[in-house]
Amino acid sequence: MEDEDVLYWIEISEYDLKVAEGMLEKGYYIYVGFMCHQSIEKLLKAIYVKNNNKTPPYIHKLDRLIEEAGIRFQFTEKELSFVDELTPLNIQARYPVYKDSIYKLVSKNQADDILQKTKGLWKWLREKI
Repeated sequence: MEDEDVLYWIEISEYDLKVAEGMLEKGYYIYVGFMCHQSIEKLLKAIYVKNNNKTPPYIHKLDRLIEEAGIRFQFTEKELSFVDELTPLNIQARYPVYKDSIYKLVSKNQADDILQKTKGLWKWLREKI
């Protein structure tokens, strides 16, 4: 694997974070969480490629990507708690069965909070590359 593979994951992670910002502006709060999850997932895959010099696993579970990337020991409990908060947003946005219940749960303030926490985590993870 080369640096271009790491850059690929970083670039699409940045794109997903910008999409999350756009979703917040448009009022699509459920998708803010989904895109935040996607952004962190792809940044973790960039770290995985950098640390393991191979293609990342085809998984979406953030906690497992953290383990596979070999950076679990660098996370605080607060950061891991936020990762746990992000994980179900990936599933709930993908499957219609969950959408009605999650639409009612994610307010503008909650979506903004998720986005701000994601930006902080993203910046911290980006420094690891």
